[in-house]
Amino acid sequence: MLNIGLLGCGRIGQVHARSISQIDGARVVAVSDAFSAPAQDLAAKYGAQILESDALINSDGVDAVVIGTPTDTHFDLIHAAARAGKAIFCEKPVDMSADRIRDCIKVVDAAGIPFMTAFNRRFDPNFASIRKRIEQGEIGEVEIVTIMSRDPSPPPVSYIESSGGLFRDMMIHDLDMARFLLGEEPISVYSVGAALVDPAIGEAGDVDTAAVTLTTASGKICQISNSRRATYGYDQRLEVHGSAGMLRAENMLETTVEAANASGFRKAPAQHFFLERYEAAYRNEMTHFVDAVVGGNPVSPDITDGLRAQVLADAATKSLATAAPVSIN
Repeated sequence: MLNIGLLGCGRIGQVHARSISQIDGARVVAVSDAFSAPAQDLAAKYGAQILESDALINSDGVDAVVIGTPTDTHFDLIHAAARAGKAIFCEKPVDMSADRIRDCIKVVDAAGIPFMTAFNRRFDPNFASIRKRIEQGEIGEVEIVTIMSRDPSPPPVSYIESSGGLFRDMMIHDLDMARFLLGEEPISVYSVGAALVDPAIGEAGDVDTAAVTLTTASGKICQISNSRRATYGYDQRLEVHGSAGMLRAENMLETTVEAANASGFRKAPAQHFFLERYEAAYRNEMTHFVDAVVGGNPVSPDITDGLRAQVLADAATKSLATAAPVSIN
């Protein structure tokens, strides 16, 4: 039985606690949060102890920790958990600073512990199927990857101000997915963006509408578009075009029912929120983490994947500011 301590009992902590409860051979034994109410709720629901973060990390009864706290707390928690020899599952981004992530990598490597970066979209059944079929050669050599990701509505400006920007907060998932599907590391990033949804987002120094082009050394291309607004639900689509064909994943709709009459054909809206759309992905990624730790196998994506996505997000941010492509070393 893998005994897991949960650091952070907010929305994403609740998602991970639910996933763990559905996995044979794992359980949440301790929780910690800066606010008592969410910790009490999760502790009661899953029969866990409530501990301060230091006590949880150093508890002999905890084998692994899930870090679902605000990003600016990750660095210290990762260092503490590594020193305590705990396996780590950490929400993205690992840190807002690529240099600080490199420092975390040194600590994790020195401790010899498993570290998984929570890029849940790799574990979506549809996206994972596309990756597998690419590896099987179904569409030949990948040439162009197209990723579309649009939220139903923007978060509060107070969140925007501390988020690190659209590229580091929202698009970082798509940047990781680009690496996942291209099969090569991008060497060039070019981005454009604007505040078209809410002028207050622009006043806060961010954009809410953006597009990025990534290019690999062999010339493969990935195009990513993001928007903080989609009136028809949570828009999550991607397409991979290759030398021998194309693979595409469409939106998950609220229902599969389609109506038809003299006015035409009508489908249901896309599922409205990421918690619904990626429910299976969250469960699958946690299952992978538990199985890897228990079985002594490597986890993927690991902390280096977290660094590489952050480097791409940083490059996209710089490209927007300079209106020029940025090379990736």
